[in-house]
Amino acid sequence: MTQTLIFTATYNEKGNILNLIEKINYYCDNVNILVVDDNSPDKTGLILNDLNKNLDNLIVINREKKLGLDTAHKLAYNYAIKNNYTKIITLDADLSHDPIEIPKMIKILDNNEFVIGSRYILGGTCEMSFLRKQLSIVGNKIIKKILKINSHEFTTSYRGFNLSKIKKFNLNQVQSKGYSFFMETIYRLDKFGYKINEIPINFKNRTQGKSKIPKLEILRTLNNLFKLK
Repeated sequence: MTQTLIFTATYNEKGNILNLIEKINYYCDNVNILVVDDNSPDKTGLILNDLNKNLDNLIVINREKKLGLDTAHKLAYNYAIKNNYTKIITLDADLSHDPIEIPKMIKILDNNEFVIGSRYILGGTCEMSFLRKQLSIVGNKIIKKILKINSHEFTTSYRGFNLSKIKKFNLNQVQSKGYSFFMETIYRLDKFGYKINEIPINFKNRTQGKSKIPKLEILRTLNNLFKLK
């Protein structure tokens, strides 16, 4: 039985989604892939539906409108539990997260509750523009200092959960929206005493499509950070 579910959410990723799925299947054996598409205007959903006809390990959920990353991740989490997956690994659909790291994450989850791909530990790199990179570095340092959590990375979606080992944790209890959702997830895992295992990743700039990060996301994250504090 396939025990690992790989999840990504899409919105206007027609230039990346085929490449992403091909890479996941190239590097990973015996996994299923779940993609939740929020009715992408660029017809990403149609591409996924066509792929679904030929790939036995691909599951596609088409939603009627753009409902946000946090709800997509909760949907995937609940799907994994309902269908008895032991592990779920999540990543962005724009190829900023290289699927080559997935087998390493799966292995770490054999004996650990949680793992996250970090840009900011030894061996990690980040190809974002200078300004975005500096904002990200400073932001993650502020989060670490205020929440007093032993992690260098809080905001990336490249992470994995061993669902059989985190019985006290429930992703549905995370209240923050948008990218703050990922920060609060780390916060709640730490509060339950689960170790935040980090592995270095090479974060790449997207080559197709446009970033979906709202300009006000930094302010929203800071607001949610102080709410958690």
